[in-house]
Amino acid sequence: MPRDARRAQVLRIAQGLFATEGYHHVSMDDIADHAEVSKPVLYRHFPSKLELYLAVVDQRGAELLSAVEAAVAPVVSGPVRPGEGRDVVCAIVSSYVDFVEIAGESSSLLFESDVTRDAGVREHVERVTSEAARRIAEVLVDVTGLPGPSAAMLAASMTAMAQVAATHRFRSPDGPGPAEAADLVARLAWGGVAGLVRDDFEYDDRPRMVSGPSA
Repeated sequence: MPRDARRAQVLRIAQGLFATEGYHHVSMDDIADHAEVSKPVLYRHFPSKLELYLAVVDQRGAELLSAVEAAVAPVVSGPVRPGEGRDVVCAIVSSYVDFVEIAGESSSLLFESDVTRDAGVREHVERVTSEAARRIAEVLVDVTGLPGPSAAMLAASMTAMAQVAATHRFRSPDGPGPAEAADLVARLAWGGVAGLVRDDFEYDDRPRMVSGPSA
């Protein structure tokens, strides 16, 4: 098997084990056995269990950020128009719901990691959450007229709400489906955001140049 394909296979196996068993209950022996590779081969790809775990977290984090970017793209690439805010909020909530539907229990590696007492793991997990909130805050400034610090606080609250709601929906098969769940939570979130829009805010009707995610 080519090196890249083998690495992807190991990541996929490790992701499933870490998500279902937890970091501390999974050994490199377990991962090697499930991936059907020798330990020397496994260690050539990942020198330690922690490095393998962080690679899994980073992979999931990149997928979540990609979903958030796609959600805010219609606004950051063009003019902001009156009434567009609700669609933005709905798209953001939907991005979290859709991410969890695809990622399944492995989304817990970002939202409910059992290793966040480790400073290195916490940095990787919080980097994803912070970057998602930063991008959302940029958009909220444009659709509400709120100052940056206020939009940042609102974005952090929205990401927390979206994470909890998306995880609850995934683990409650008898509850609302993904689309209905996203709509319900978006309506709740927009009801709060709409009440914070400045009365004197004037929407910008000109296309804008917006920088991409920070490196």
